[in-house]
Amino acid sequence: MSSTKADLRRTALARRLALDAGEVARRSDKLRENLFRQFPVAEWRWLHLFLPLKKRNEPDTWGFVEWVWSEELPLRLAVPVVQADGTSLRHYELTPDTQLTQNKWGIEEPVPDPDTAPEVLPAVLDAVLVPLLAVDTAGHRVGYGGGFYDRFLAQCRPGTQFIGLSVLDEAPVPALTDVLPTDVPLTACITPGRVWRF
Repeated sequence: MSSTKADLRRTALARRLALDAGEVARRSDKLRENLFRQFPVAEWRWLHLFLPLKKRNEPDTWGFVEWVWSEELPLRLAVPVVQADGTSLRHYELTPDTQLTQNKWGIEEPVPDPDTAPEVLPAVLDAVLVPLLAVDTAGHRVGYGGGFYDRFLAQCRPGTQFIGLSVLDEAPVPALTDVLPTDVPLTACITPGRVWRF
């Protein structure tokens, strides 16, 4: 298998799209269990996560959200909103009262509101759950190619945990051949079967 991002993006997306909805849900539950079992979630104050693009079989992170709320953990959640410039993200708190709307890709996003969805700055985050299609042995991820997350992760403070989520139960690939200087490596990647740390 080639180790270029474009080839990995195409083949990993095809494998993910081949999963049925029930399998994505089952694997998403395993990701949640691995996160709460193997990371110090109870010590975090702020966790950033993405809301799933279901038509691309992304991990269903709503199970993570509902777990935090049902357990009444003292953990606050933040999610991204794509900005009108089409290249940047801003981040807003997600609570049970947050009003959501779908963006042009079909991803749910908070409607910014100082009372129910205040803005959250990257510098306060303790951990970020990152979407991906593949990852290499150094923690460099393959996403959809827009660079949104690399620009965002570069704004976080040193020590923030960057944790990839993948419903594909696969080992990291050998080193990518086209890593960019602006690529921000992950701290770890959670798959249904195990946690890979970099």
